[in-house]
Amino acid sequence: MAMAIALRKVSLQPFSFILSRKCPSHDRFISGMSDELHSYNGKIPNPSEFMIWKNGGGVFHNSASIDPTVLIEAGAVIHSNSNIAQNVQIGSGSIIGPSVSIGESTKIGYNVVLSNCSVGQFCIIHSGACIGQDGFGFFIDDKGQVVKKPQDLSVKIGNHVEIGANTCIDRGSWRDTTIGDFTKIDNLVQIGHNVIIGKCCIICGQSGIAGSSILGDYVTMGGRVAIKDHVSIASKVRLAANSLVTKNLTTAGDYAGFPAVPAEEWRKQIVSLRFLSKKDQVS
Repeated sequence: MAMAIALRKVSLQPFSFILSRKCPSHDRFISGMSDELHSYNGKIPNPSEFMIWKNGGGVFHNSASIDPTVLIEAGAVIHSNSNIAQNVQIGSGSIIGPSVSIGESTKIGYNVVLSNCSVGQFCIIHSGACIGQDGFGFFIDDKGQVVKKPQDLSVKIGNHVEIGANTCIDRGSWRDTTIGDFTKIDNLVQIGHNVIIGKCCIICGQSGIAGSSILGDYVTMGGRVAIKDHVSIASKVRLAANSLVTKNLTTAGDYAGFPAVPAEEWRKQIVSLRFLSKKDQVS
C-alpha cells in the first residue's frame, strides 16, 4: 500500500523534477519542440508545466485534456490543449502537438508526429507518420527570392482510417486537408496540402497526391501512382500501379498509363508499341 501511494506521488511530479535527475537535460527536451514553437506564439514552453502520465510514463502538458484510460508510453509527449479520448494508445517517441484532438480507441505507433490536426475514432497511425506539417507552397517575389506561402489550416482525419508508416499528410493553406472515413493509406505516401480524399479509398505505397486534388469515394490507387495538383477524380476510379493522372477523371472505371487513360486504351497502346518495335527490328 505504501509503495502504491509513493508511485502515485512520483507520477504526479512536474516534468522538470524528473529531468533534474540523471536524465537528458532541459535543453534537449526544449530543442525537440522547436519546430512547434509557432503554436506557442513563439514562447518556449515551460518544462515545469509538463507532468508524467501515470499510465505508461509519457509526458503531458497540464492544460491537455486526457481520458484516464489513455496509454501514453515513455518518451511520448502531449502538448498544451490537446484532447485525447478514451482508450487511445500512444507509442514511445510520438509527439502530439498543441490543440490536437484524437478520437476514441485510436492507436498511435512509435515516433509519430501529429500537429495542426484532428484524428477520428478507431484509427491506426503507424510508426513514423507525420501529419499536419506545413505544405510545400512557395512563390517568387519581385526581388527574385523564393518566399513561403502561409500554411495556416489543418488536417481532418475521419473515423476508422489507417495510415501507414512514414506517410506524410500536409496541413491546408486555403482549405483543410481531409481524409474520409474508412480510408486506408499504405506506407510512404505523400498527401499534399488542401487535398480532399473521400471515404473507403485505398492508397498503396509510394504514391503521391499533389496539392488541392480531390478524390471521390472508393478510389483505389496502386503502388507509385502520381496525381497532379488541382485534379479531380470521380468515385470508384481504380488506378493501376505507376500511373500518372494529369487531368480530371470524371467517369468511374479502370485507368492506367503515363498519362493515365482508360485501361483498355492503355492496353491497345502497349500492343501497338510492341508491334512497331518488332517491325523496326525486322526492317
